[in-house]
Amino acid sequence: MPKPRHNLASSREYEQTIQPLVMGRRGAVAAGHFTATACGHRLLEQGGNAIDAGVGASIALNVLLFDRTSFSGVAPIMIYDADKHSVVTFDGLGVWPALARLEYFQEHHQGHLPVGILRSVTPGAPDAYLSALAHHGRLTLGEVLEPAYELAHDGAAISAGVAQGLKALAHRYDELDGEAQRIFFPGGSVPEAGQVLVQEDLAHTFKALMDEESRARKEGASRTEGIMKARDLFYQGWIAERVAEYHQAHGSWMRYSDLAAHKVDVSPALSTNYHGYDVYTCGPWCQGPLLIQFLNILETFDLDIMEHNGSQYLHTILEAMHLALADRENYYGDPRCVEVPLDGLLSKAYAQQQAKRIIPERACGEMPLPGNPWPFQGENDRQVEPIDIERYIAPGEMGRDTSYVAAGDQWGNMFSATPSDPVFDTPIIPGLGFSCSGRGSSSRIHPNHPSALAPGKRPRLTPNPAMVLLEGRPLLAFGCPGGDIQTQGMLQFFLNLVHQGCNLQAAVERPRVMSYNYPSTFAPFTYHPGRVEVEGRISSQTCTILEALGHDVRVIEDYAMSASSVHAVAINPMNGTWLAAADPRREGAAWAR
Repeated sequence: MPKPRHNLASSREYEQTIQPLVMGRRGAVAAGHFTATACGHRLLEQGGNAIDAGVGASIALNVLLFDRTSFSGVAPIMIYDADKHSVVTFDGLGVWPALARLEYFQEHHQGHLPVGILRSVTPGAPDAYLSALAHHGRLTLGEVLEPAYELAHDGAAISAGVAQGLKALAHRYDELDGEAQRIFFPGGSVPEAGQVLVQEDLAHTFKALMDEESRARKEGASRTEGIMKARDLFYQGWIAERVAEYHQAHGSWMRYSDLAAHKVDVSPALSTNYHGYDVYTCGPWCQGPLLIQFLNILETFDLDIMEHNGSQYLHTILEAMHLALADRENYYGDPRCVEVPLDGLLSKAYAQQQAKRIIPERACGEMPLPGNPWPFQGENDRQVEPIDIERYIAPGEMGRDTSYVAAGDQWGNMFSATPSDPVFDTPIIPGLGFSCSGRGSSSRIHPNHPSALAPGKRPRLTPNPAMVLLEGRPLLAFGCPGGDIQTQGMLQFFLNLVHQGCNLQAAVERPRVMSYNYPSTFAPFTYHPGRVEVEGRISSQTCTILEALGHDVRVIEDYAMSASSVHAVAINPMNGTWLAAADPRREGAAWAR
């Protein structure tokens, strides 16, 4: 067992929490919907491991939180394999079809990405789910899919949060495709909380995958081979054919060859050490490295002497985030297609240089210029040409949504995943019950941008699951929804653990700040210079000082849904018990056994 740092089940000072901190001896699950957590619990009780539970809960989220996730959307996954003592990532992210052209949007849509089928990229989530399950799970696909199949086939009660989301979507009812109207607005009316919603076509897709695995097993395939046979049915079989036929008929660039060529990227996780904790994130195809950059910069400051959530503490955190977010805008992209100076960006020497740019008496007021990471990876002659961000200053929505799952098991495995892409992003394919990922909304139409659209290129994701190891042993899996706010919520949760000595649940519930001082990841990429939202539980005096420093402060409600919704599972380093925490800002739940 790792050397204890502090008891994650007990705060230094007692503080009452809205949700209980859940504890157990053999495993834990925390997910963004209470029924998805129950599905993960069920799979652990059936003898499954963290990967079985995590995949099963994630696919259940696709049924339950269809307004925030979808089976054929995105699902970046991080796994700690206890046998191999390694942390690996599955990107769970699609690519632009081979026929896609950036110039098309410049010629026909004034350089904008229109809502609808033209935003479609290849479905990334199914490959990530099934590949992770095949190579790291214990149960069969049929066993893992059964809870989600039952929810789709027999129906699931609509939660209050989903009902609220459907009510808000009703004003766009006439813009939705016929399948979305038929399935999610039965009889043309907005479903109410508690109403049972059946998704028969999606259940049919699940059953086809389960049957394909069963057929392969009867023919002598191993467990792994059977799951991958089902995976191939989705990307190379009749499901792929039907997806391609529909997309071609409705003006999309997607073709069968795009689906057949899709392959999940499996890579080692990135990491940094922060005060003895090894923090792991996904690569620059998502915003995960932001968390490492935040921590590297903040490690140069003595946060322990600052009043928690006081003006000096929050100003320092906000300015550190702004520096890293400027780097995200200027450098992050699909490293298979653009050169990302990752070694420099994640260098602690670079972070020390960046930290010197923070002025204690004044906020930057707008997104700062990017740093120059090139010399920190031995390339001194590189010139930095900042992206023009003035074009993005405009009113508009500041993000989209997703969900999260964490799981751990008695063998010491951990699972962390961030499923995303609302089913309403692109048209639902008749008979299949799902729509293809609309994640193309995160690609830019400016060719010099690192996240510019290109054939075969991944859009830059906001979803970014994370983990923490302590002295080489698993400690924590955590993540959240919230679009661009995800890494910000994750950072503040983790700092609450490390510097405030909070227990896991208290660290989740403490108030947060959120910056919008950068172009949004999502079209139309709106930018709000200096904008900072502050939950109401932070003192008015602190808000007044932040305003005086130059932050554009907007006070929002307590426990705001927009402040992300961090969920986590952990192994307590004091005694090896499992802990799980769920954020009361949304409808998630935690469970341990």
